[in-house]
Amino acid sequence: MAAVDLNAVRSIVEGRLATELALSPSIHVVFHNMPDDPIPRSSWVQCLVQFGGNQYLSQGLTARGSTKVIGVLLCNIFTPKGVGPGANYAIGKRIRGLYNRAIVSGVFFDAASGPAVVDSPQPEPFFQTRVSVAFEFIEDL
Repeated sequence: MAAVDLNAVRSIVEGRLATELALSPSIHVVFHNMPDDPIPRSSWVQCLVQFGGNQYLSQGLTARGSTKVIGVLLCNIFTPKGVGPGANYAIGKRIRGLYNRAIVSGVFFDAASGPAVVDSPQPEPFFQTRVSVAFEFIEDL
């Protein structure tokens, strides 16, 4: 077998979020390397998928080996500043529910963490929290 297509895994992770946040009430989502000018006093989510460490699962030299590939989904949630955290936490709950200990198309999601308040939100003037979810999948070579 060949190495896993990371774009296919990214598509699984991001597609789940895009589908959920397109439902009512819909929330704008921005992905890696996409330009965006947030509308003041609106709510939106920035979705970042990062691939990290790997772990050998079998010792197949260069062929027929298995590797666990680990990644993390970071969702930065932005809501209007000065109106309390309620709307922000409601979005965070939706995101947590999508991924919390789920298995989707061979991608295993760990327990979600957050929403954790970000002290210096970027861009201003938004209230920002972050939900993070580690995930893993098996790459058979």
